[in-house]
Amino acid sequence: MGKVDGFLTYDRELPQARDPKERINDSNEIYTAFPEEKTKIQASRCMDCGVPFCHNGCPLGNMIPDFNDAVYDGEWEQAAQILYSTNNFPEFTGRICPAPCESSCVLSINKPAVAIEHIEKAIAEKSFELGLVKPRPPKHRTGKKVAVIGSGPAGLAAAAQLNQAGHKVDVYDKADKAGGLLRYGIPDFKLEKWTIDRRLDILKEEGIRFHLGVEIGKDVTLKKLHRKYDAVLLAIGSTKPRVLDIPGNHLKGIHFAMDYLTLQNQKVAGETIPAEEDLDARDKHVLVIGGGDTGSDCVGTANRQFAKSITQLQYRNMPSTARTPENPWPEWPMTYTSSSSHEEGCERSWGWLTKEFVADENGNVKGLKVVELEWKNGREYTEKPDSEKVLPCDLAMIAIGYERPEHDAFQASFDFKTDKRGNFKLDDWQTNVPGIFAAGDACRGQSLVVWAISDGREAARAIDLYLMKASDLPSKELSKFVLNKG
Repeated sequence: MGKVDGFLTYDRELPQARDPKERINDSNEIYTAFPEEKTKIQASRCMDCGVPFCHNGCPLGNMIPDFNDAVYDGEWEQAAQILYSTNNFPEFTGRICPAPCESSCVLSINKPAVAIEHIEKAIAEKSFELGLVKPRPPKHRTGKKVAVIGSGPAGLAAAAQLNQAGHKVDVYDKADKAGGLLRYGIPDFKLEKWTIDRRLDILKEEGIRFHLGVEIGKDVTLKKLHRKYDAVLLAIGSTKPRVLDIPGNHLKGIHFAMDYLTLQNQKVAGETIPAEEDLDARDKHVLVIGGGDTGSDCVGTANRQFAKSITQLQYRNMPSTARTPENPWPEWPMTYTSSSSHEEGCERSWGWLTKEFVADENGNVKGLKVVELEWKNGREYTEKPDSEKVLPCDLAMIAIGYERPEHDAFQASFDFKTDKRGNFKLDDWQTNVPGIFAAGDACRGQSLVVWAISDGREAARAIDLYLMKASDLPSKELSKFVLNKG
């Protein structure tokens, strides 16, 4: 423990965000530089608990007190070794993870938690600055070949681990660029894409090959890949959006959130979008339906497109500002939070049921009929009498989650077993088809990037064991607790 009374001496401090009025004029990350000495001070707030609950909160099992202590001492190389031993991509998680580790931090029982996410990002960037992150191709090859389908966080983490084990790894993705959700789903103001390209360059130099613009089932069948490779990993995410099944949902101007975010990311990257496909919120009344991170990202994007108004609707009541007895530490806090996107401008409205989209004479959406809800015991609701109204709406974003992986083309090759939600059923990360594995949202359901990375690492070890009957790859062995093996 670096400083015994650090948590008593110092308050939590994070990098300052740029002024909202300034930052909505660009798509750059919003936070300003943070002095290294201040990061060391933040690391000193770690109490080095006898039972570090932050470990349990982190899906990757990051050894948080250990790297905090190293940062406080200025031992950046040691901190990097500790962090990279459990996390392939801290430059991503240090920017976009909701930090469940901080919710489990013992200090957070009665004080602001240790700034773990910021410290993780600082270690990652310092590692690049010092030249500690560089290509490390495996010294020996096993002669085994693995195909990874999907280049999102689960696929990339699995590919990195399998490559280090000495297997020849080919990554396939139907998109023109690798990165999956990281590239196309998360706005640049949260994760600038040069961070992805920087990492991809390293993975390529280590020997991983990327086959982009290749759609499985159209350009090549899964059966062919199954014959060609010794193992196949399906890391295709959970991308079939949940439909808002109300009258008028077919009207022009109503879109799934991920379609909107993907187009904006492509525009920021300099890609040309045909006018008939473009979605622009400028001077429009925008409704975002759904209160999660994806909905928040739509709010930030609409702000940067200078919407006339932005309203985010949520089904549930506004949560409490503090933990309730039913939601004790170290559980994830079901409390009110606001994102940087909300700070830029948004009306947030809780407890509304969507009833019907209203059309203008040309078939465009012009409004959304809603009714206020009265909740009982947090589980049952009734519609409040005389509360129905129509909200103005020129552009609606549906951000209410995802149903399942888009695996129809895969099912055409093999009869995969799935659970009741449509996710792949697994036994030790393997599907019912020998040699075909799955990881990330494709088997877990819609979840966090940090869980995807964890699943990719775990699946890589399972594949290595399948191919070699033994494995030196690390494992957190979480799968038996979180995956349906039935």
